[in-house]
Amino acid sequence: MEQAVYWILRCEQQVLVFPGRAAEVFFPAGLPSTFADPAAAVPVGEWLGRPCQAADVECFPDLPGGEATPLRAVFVLAGGEAFAVAGRATQLLDWQANHRFCGRCGTPTLRLDGELAMRCPACGLLAYPRISPAVMVLVRDGRRLLLARSSRFKPGVYSALAGFVEPGETLEQCVIREVREEVGVEIANLRYFASQSWPFPDSLMIAFLADYAGGAIAPQQGEIEAADWFTPEALPFLPDPVSIARRLIEAALDEIGTAAPAAP
Repeated sequence: MEQAVYWILRCEQQVLVFPGRAAEVFFPAGLPSTFADPAAAVPVGEWLGRPCQAADVECFPDLPGGEATPLRAVFVLAGGEAFAVAGRATQLLDWQANHRFCGRCGTPTLRLDGELAMRCPACGLLAYPRISPAVMVLVRDGRRLLLARSSRFKPGVYSALAGFVEPGETLEQCVIREVREEVGVEIANLRYFASQSWPFPDSLMIAFLADYAGGAIAPQQGEIEAADWFTPEALPFLPDPVSIARRLIEAALDEIGTAAPAAP
């Protein structure tokens, strides 16, 4: 007898969930063939001890209480573990959709059994899920925090500096380069804070704390809209709690002895 599985169903960059319900019924459940062709579904792992699959669908099934929800909202509705499994599902769906054909010879690919890999039957090229490492750093000068904003942020929101790791770089080299490029200052005493999978679309965020070591702030044109030093008493709006940026800033404020303000 087939075992029921949880499903992460995605349609137009939203997922189907049941807001307000307990964790065990937050995602839809059914047999492996209930909502999509099992051959097109991607195994995600487990959710609450039960297998979990993901699939892209043209429209969501009409299930009482089900709602189409942006991925970011899953964190607020059900917490970090639900956000993590839904994020993994969306990354794997993107990977499958983006590697239907071999990048070397153009032949349609096949997904391997028991391994997250798309294989070209003609030339043998393997395509694994893409992970793009990016660094984030919060620069501190005593009680002052260096925060910046991009035009892509919500109005008034400032965050820590961040950027993608380039080929041949170490994480430490990337942090130093990004700070120098984006705001024109130097740093010292670089120390690791934490990491976070960030499925927008496929980043791995590696966060650091650093001390200010010199230089005047000079925002990078086209990349940084504004940057400045902020004290705990006069902070701007901060990123949403779903992001490691918020945790990084809160950790620095804890060291200073001040609580963070609410997100906008």
